[in-house]
Amino acid sequence: MAKKDKSKAIAKIVGPTLILMILSEMRIWNPTLYDAQIVPLIYLNGVLFFVAGLAIITNHNIWTFGWQTILTIIGYFVTLLGVFRMFFPQVQQVSFENNNAIMVVEIILILVGIFLTIKAYSPTKTENTNIE
Repeated sequence: MAKKDKSKAIAKIVGPTLILMILSEMRIWNPTLYDAQIVPLIYLNGVLFFVAGLAIITNHNIWTFGWQTILTIIGYFVTLLGVFRMFFPQVQQVSFENNNAIMVVEIILILVGIFLTIKAYSPTKTENTNIE
């Protein structure tokens, strides 16, 4: 499988997942989601993040000057986030009095998800070959 095909296959999963995950966690839709965090649930979340991130970087460790590098960076970030949540599940999410900073980060992540989804589902340019 070519690097671009592998990137598109992974982006087809990561892009929509990122969009829906961030949208569903936004305080607009789910204002009480983070009010009571249970330590075992945070640990489980860390395990899931670790496995997802490891799956991405194991299958997609591509460092090029292009959009594919975003997937690799996301893979490493998710892996590190998972490790942190596994070793420090008791650390509560910091409650920001200024929700504008959180909203900006959420909007950026949604835009990254939209970008990856567009890249994943856009048609691939093929070479024009004449078959006789």
